[in-house]
Amino acid sequence: MDERLQRYKNKRVLVTGHTGFKGAWLSLWLHTLGCEVIGYSLPPDVEPNLFELMSLESSITHIEGELRDYNSVRKCIETYKPEIVFHLAAQPLVLESYAFPRETFDINAGGTVNVLEAIRTTTCVKSAVFVTTDKCYENKSWIYGYRENDPLGGNDPYSSSKSMAELAIASYRESFFKDGGNTACKIASVRAGNIVGGGDFSAHRIIPDAVKALMEGVEIQVRNPASARPWLYVLDALYGYLCLGAELLTDEGFAESWNLGPRENRGITVCELVDKAIALWGAGTWSKPTILQPKEMNLLRLNWDKAAARLNWAPKYDWEGALSETIDWYKAYAEHVKGNEHVGMKEFCLGQIAAYESGVKDVVYTA
Repeated sequence: MDERLQRYKNKRVLVTGHTGFKGAWLSLWLHTLGCEVIGYSLPPDVEPNLFELMSLESSITHIEGELRDYNSVRKCIETYKPEIVFHLAAQPLVLESYAFPRETFDINAGGTVNVLEAIRTTTCVKSAVFVTTDKCYENKSWIYGYRENDPLGGNDPYSSSKSMAELAIASYRESFFKDGGNTACKIASVRAGNIVGGGDFSAHRIIPDAVKALMEGVEIQVRNPASARPWLYVLDALYGYLCLGAELLTDEGFAESWNLGPRENRGITVCELVDKAIALWGAGTWSKPTILQPKEMNLLRLNWDKAAARLNWAPKYDWEGALSETIDWYKAYAEHVKGNEHVGMKEFCLGQIAAYESGVKDVVYTA
């Protein structure tokens, strides 16, 4: 196991968005590392959901709260006094941002400010990792990966709201959390690629949509088959978050923005991803809807040289390995749905975490 993961033992950690896909995985992992985990989030908004499949409420302190309610956020931090914060709560879907733009900005930008302000006005938090997105960069349709110092931007409400969150994080860091400011907390933001992994049941995401179609025996609808994305396995992303959170406890030099991207030097298209998922599942077909789809970036790549050089992070899996782990999870879930009492999803998740931890510190990336 990476020594940095061992630093979490006996730490009190707040995870916002713990009822979501990544938040549930992170909360379970932190629990296995010996943390006292406090989760702050709205109830799960999809059915089924990973939070309930893992019975996570029995393992952590579960608080239902609204991110847009500053007083509630601050009370949570004042009451439980976490030493480390992982802020994942968000409106995470591009298509939803077109339907609910004001709510998207309120949650993603305003909610981030609420967490920053609550940390600023308390003294317990020493390390805070704010999770944003790879889509926070101004879309230039470059063939090379965006770096952390490239301009932020966003044409759709989701991307724009995350860019605003990044600006707020940078502003608070420079104004209040740097060079002996009025708090000892060190804060960083993380921009990860498109995350794939078991337990994601969100609508309008390619893998959950594909798996649902495969389980129902119907054709997969692929909105933008030629779009290329930096696909990253969920535990690879969370490993980066955990490494960063641990480093921030003692070193202000990590209080910056960070990209976490896949091993591939090219973007993998959606149709490649779906074709591979069908092959791993053992059946299925796909087609493109005839209805006009909202505009999304055709090409998106991330440069994560900084994370490799300074954070000593590299993804354990390439895109095919990530997809294989993901499909294995959904195959186990399909057996679970059939009533196979030997397939418990919490135990399956714990098994994937244990397998991931084994040897991950020895992973080396070579371009």
